Amino acid sequence: MKKVIYKITYPNGKIYIGKDLTNTLTYFGSVNNDLVVKDFSEEQMRDFSVRKQIIFESESVEEINKIESQLIVEYGANNPEIGYNKWPKFKD
Repeated sequence: MKKVIYKITYPNGKIYIGKDLTNTLTYFGSVNNDLVVKDFSEEQMRDFSVRKQIIFESESVEEINKIESQLIVEYGANNPEIGYNKWPKFKD
C-alpha cells in the first residue's frame, strides 16, 4: 500500500506537512488546532478551504519517516511565519 507525505495549505498561505501511512483521501493530519485558530477571525472560519497536495509517495514506512522531517525543513513548515509544524524544532 502506498504511503504519502502531504502538504496542507491554509487560506493564509501557511502550510502543514505530514504523513499518512494509509493514503486516506480525507485525512488532513494532526496539526495543532490552537495554532491555526489564532490566525483566523470568526468570519474567516465560516468559509474555510484548505488544499491538500501529495508531495512524496513510497511503499516504505522507513522512507516516509525519514523524508517527512526533511521536507518539513525544506519547505520551512516548522518556521512559525511559514507553517504550523512544531517538529523538528525551528532554528533561526
